[in-house]
Amino acid sequence: MNFFTRSFFIVFLTGLYCAALAQTKAPAIRGKIFTDNNQPAEAATVILFKINTPDTSILRSEFVNQAGLFEFTDLKPGKYLVQASSIGYSKIYSGPYQLAPDQKITTPDIILTQQNHQLQEVKVVARKSYIEVKPGKITLNIQNSVLAEGNSAFDILRQSPGVRVNSNETLSVTGRQAAMIAIDGRPTNLSGDELNSLLRSMQSSTIDQIEVISSPSAKFDASGGGVINIILKKGKNMGTNGSFTAMAGYGKYYKSTAGIVLNHRTKKLNIFGNYTFDANKSARTIATRRSILFDDVLSNYNVDYNNIQTTRNHNFKLGADYSITPKQTIGLLIFGVVRDDDFTKHNNLAISNQGKLDSMVNARSNLDRGSSYLNYNVNYNAVLDSMGQTIAVDANYSSNHRHSNEYITNSFLDAAGNSYSDDLDLENLSPAKIHIWTSKIDYVNPFSKKAKLEAGVKYSHVNSDNNLIFGPRIGDTYQPDERFSNRFLYQETITAGYLNYVNKIGAWDITAGIRAENTHTKGSSWAINQAMPAVNINSYFNLFPQVQVNYEADKKNTIGIGYNRGIHRPLYEDINPFLYYTDLYDYRAGNPNLKPEFTNTIQLSHTYNQTISTQLYFSVTNNAYDFPVYMQNDTTKVNITIRRNFGQIFTYGASFYAPVQITQWWNADFNADAMYVRYKAYASVSNFNRAKQDIILSSTQTFHINSTTTAEIFGRYETPTLYGVNNLKSSYSVNAGIGRQILNKRGNLKLTLMDIFNTDRVRNYAIYQNINLSENSKRDTRIVRLNFSYRFGKSTVKSANKRNTGNDDERRRTGN
Repeated sequence: MNFFTRSFFIVFLTGLYCAALAQTKAPAIRGKIFTDNNQPAEAATVILFKINTPDTSILRSEFVNQAGLFEFTDLKPGKYLVQASSIGYSKIYSGPYQLAPDQKITTPDIILTQQNHQLQEVKVVARKSYIEVKPGKITLNIQNSVLAEGNSAFDILRQSPGVRVNSNETLSVTGRQAAMIAIDGRPTNLSGDELNSLLRSMQSSTIDQIEVISSPSAKFDASGGGVINIILKKGKNMGTNGSFTAMAGYGKYYKSTAGIVLNHRTKKLNIFGNYTFDANKSARTIATRRSILFDDVLSNYNVDYNNIQTTRNHNFKLGADYSITPKQTIGLLIFGVVRDDDFTKHNNLAISNQGKLDSMVNARSNLDRGSSYLNYNVNYNAVLDSMGQTIAVDANYSSNHRHSNEYITNSFLDAAGNSYSDDLDLENLSPAKIHIWTSKIDYVNPFSKKAKLEAGVKYSHVNSDNNLIFGPRIGDTYQPDERFSNRFLYQETITAGYLNYVNKIGAWDITAGIRAENTHTKGSSWAINQAMPAVNINSYFNLFPQVQVNYEADKKNTIGIGYNRGIHRPLYEDINPFLYYTDLYDYRAGNPNLKPEFTNTIQLSHTYNQTISTQLYFSVTNNAYDFPVYMQNDTTKVNITIRRNFGQIFTYGASFYAPVQITQWWNADFNADAMYVRYKAYASVSNFNRAKQDIILSSTQTFHINSTTTAEIFGRYETPTLYGVNNLKSSYSVNAGIGRQILNKRGNLKLTLMDIFNTDRVRNYAIYQNINLSENSKRDTRIVRLNFSYRFGKSTVKSANKRNTGNDDERRRTGN
């Protein structure tokens, strides 16, 4: 980054800050409202009385914001009285205050006290809809969906509006770039298999909401694929409360889950936690057909892969928040996933020449894989003054340890099924250790109730240590093969800062910000008997601007336009220079020279009545790499799958979401997402330049049979489309479920059947350069589940805090 660009960035931030400070404020009365447990009284009602002679009249009323702040501006000189109230709390008055011309009065903090004698009579009768829509964001209220019950976070996201899942099981929100996954606002810092394992281990019973953010502000880590924020359950009530969940299911094999969520809250201390245990057995089949034409001989390499996987998973969280003063809170949080998987694999390769079976290679293996992901967080939050200035500090450490021990036996058979060579026994060990340190500071300065400046800094450091020990058994001992065995050490440091300006001017809502990130990486690769490692070092500085402007045309119509630039860094496993074994003719390779991809996205949206949403979007991705590319040696017949910076992706899309109330007992949600995507390779890679449509249609039908019984049906269809050099065939599935409230509405019993017609599968084919292959992948998806949940403890409503630890993207890239 040259001197001019850096100077421009500094001048831009300085100018934006000065422009924000330059705002003038009209005469006002302002203050803050807290509850008696030292938390901001979010959504409390504030009424301003003008005290006249001989009577007193209500002048204005409003709700306080999330920080408990209220402000009445443009007042005339006179005497005023402030009244504060909230459901379940006693009404309280502050004042009177004599306001002089051009005077600004800040009231003492107002503390609301609970009406203890009324708490037992308070019942929550309102029910949020499952899906709530705002410009740039869709919120899923998980507990209000029958089909979500008993499912994992990954399964819920697969059928969520605005979320796409490609054949590599990568989640995205806008276009094709991967979304950043956050938990309680904290980046997971995991990716690939580790991220999917984490999402599959998170059961719906522990999730409160999921936010799908298509236009994240500069406060978030730069992500061109949007942000998916999973908000976990946390006790909202004084006293002790919680819930218990148990699930039993069956697909091709058994499924089971049991979990508990607990919370204890006093005026100053909140202790919360949950634990979930899963024991599942599942199956997966992959049929691959590869044709090779070389020297006028057509060879076919056909593989049938069968895998049975047994999983035992422990997911836990334990945390505490302590209110040091009414304006200061410190928190501790530990959460993690301990997972153990056993795989029994059968990989049968049939080799044919000119349509005649030549030979077979049958591989049998047992894989023992276990991982432990642990995350430790310390956080501090403070309100600095009566205007609502806040500061939040987070320090985070996470570790991800994995062992993976596989022993493979290859048998060689002729066309008649007779053995023609001794078995080949192979050892495949791939342990990995990843350590991630992150820290961040976020500052908010509200200039008024409608305008604020947000600023922050973040630091993250990653150490990754990966080993691959691969080789045959010679005699009674396995010997590492120098061509495959390797050790790879990777270090990455990212320093970032952002500035974000938010204001509401009349009917206009404006959010504008910029994020700067400086990245330094070092990869060191040691082959066996290599004295010095091969070292790859990269450093780069990038700016990521973001703008979102919403115009409220009237009370029901909002129009928005947004732009953001994002980055998608490679998975740690994708930059490891390893050659991963699939079978004797099929490998997967890492690429230490892989660079991040960058996406620029523009969105135009319209929201009607905060329910019906329409969006147009366009994005361009440069250095695109997040799809497989094949390198086949026609002589040896060996195919290597690799990631490389292939070229550009152009995406033109439109999405539509609408809830429809058909009758009093029947309502439906309809979602459509249509895009046209073009992949264009760089000239140095190939002349690949193809485009195709991708249309996803989905609908949820909800039937309220009576006050305690609800049924749901969900259907999804995706047209054939393009994913890199692969053509994907259409996919479709239907799910159904019914739920009933029991035990005085504290318990829920839900029965679901996922993928009723057993059609959920991935089918793809590629004709690229000398590659001609097709693949059909099928998981264990037709599953019936019976889920029981029970809530215990107090059920009066109070607000809960949400925090962001700041290590989401790093966790994404480890794969957890």
